[in-house]
Amino acid sequence: MKNLKINLLLFAVVLCLPTIISCQRAEEIEKPNIIYILTDQWRASALGYAGDPNVKTPNLDKFSEEAVNFANAVSVLPVCTPHRASLLTGRYPTSTGMFLNDLYLPDEELCMAEIFKAVGYQTAYLGKWHLDGHGRTNNVEPARRQGFDYWKALECSHDYNNMAYYDNENPEIKFWQGYSPFALAADANAYMTAHAKDENPFLLFVSIATPHFPHKSAPQKFKEMYPLEALQLAPNVPEEWDTKTREELQGYYGHCTATDVAIGSVLDKIKELGLDENTIVVFTSDHGEMMGSHGMRPYMKQLAWDESIKVQFLISYPGIADNKGAVVNAPINTPDILPSLLAMSGIAIPKGIEGENLAYLVKSPDPKTDRVALVMNPCPFTSEYKYPEYRAIRTKQYTYARTPEGPSKLFDNTIDPYQMYNLIGNPAYAQLQQDLDNKLDSALQNIGDDFMPRDYYLSKWNVKLDESKKCIDYWSFDKGKGEVQTPRL
Repeated sequence: MKNLKINLLLFAVVLCLPTIISCQRAEEIEKPNIIYILTDQWRASALGYAGDPNVKTPNLDKFSEEAVNFANAVSVLPVCTPHRASLLTGRYPTSTGMFLNDLYLPDEELCMAEIFKAVGYQTAYLGKWHLDGHGRTNNVEPARRQGFDYWKALECSHDYNNMAYYDNENPEIKFWQGYSPFALAADANAYMTAHAKDENPFLLFVSIATPHFPHKSAPQKFKEMYPLEALQLAPNVPEEWDTKTREELQGYYGHCTATDVAIGSVLDKIKELGLDENTIVVFTSDHGEMMGSHGMRPYMKQLAWDESIKVQFLISYPGIADNKGAVVNAPINTPDILPSLLAMSGIAIPKGIEGENLAYLVKSPDPKTDRVALVMNPCPFTSEYKYPEYRAIRTKQYTYARTPEGPSKLFDNTIDPYQMYNLIGNPAYAQLQQDLDNKLDSALQNIGDDFMPRDYYLSKWNVKLDESKKCIDYWSFDKGKGEVQTPRL
């Protein structure tokens, strides 16, 4: 099934190629390398260039001056597995069924590496995967790697000082030496060095699991850069969360700065090898975290606040000289990333991809442009299960959210960047609320999402939740036969 789909994809690309060539100069369709750096739970505000008064991220601050900055990028569903599935497929969680953690991304879904591979790219994946649904320490077998050939990865771990992984075809588990972001960066640098002069371009995906908790495991010298009493908390963190937030932020920022060092070594190697002349580089995250804001505990995400849904998104590309440091305020959403990268690489966008091609905003960044980005959570889970499911939209200025009970959030993020004044029901904003509600309806219609209760999606995708924890029972399998029974079967 998968091979047939890839062959059909290659045929479609060949058919579309004359059109692509007629619309672009030859140098614009030369296939660039792609280096995609994805971090985990790194909130958009926690960077020096984003205005955080505490964190030290000199390498990424410098990169922001050399890239296009999508200042209002959002995660389509702010939790690990759904974001990654949407990123690799260009499709929404309600279309793929990937709306919870620890689900298996179906084989029939056409994914990023398969598309690039079909037109001659070498493909490589390093780090956290979290799309296999067969247990977090289980080997993601080659047939389930969705088109990535070079492989040093694990389904999921946050043991940063003893991080496990599987090495290509070797079924024996291995462990990265030292702090995993540094080890992953070193392997990425080795891969780039080995393939810098290859005739065929490469897609290198570097998936770093920091600064996701546990925060205390950050290297000590980096934690010491952030004395508890010196930390400045956001104004939307209530007093009762002051002490706990400071304790967690110390390690969180420690991870951020250490990870900045690791990413800085990758960015330096790109320049050292001369790859910046023909390479698209992306730095982003899968989602943020609440960290005490609005009285929501550290570690929490999933909800429609900016602390959770907003992520950083920096992208550089060959010939960027005139646009270095440019800012785009129109939000880019997770499903938009794949079609945009394909377009920038001169590759036809397959039918079925639901995201919008925003290559025009990368190449001609305009801070005044606006658009609607759809964010969702059809079924909050684990400790967030008590919160209602929602659909929301983010524009460059506004956040609007709706639950099954009706409108729930309306913020003007320009005048209220910490989202402390909910405008729902305010008569002065009644017309704006209606306009945004209409835009939300339109966004849902575009992907055929009727915004049903959570049980509808659980039943549709045959997902069973552990009633004691309201989380997916992904560890259920037949030990005698060694066959994992995923929740999608």
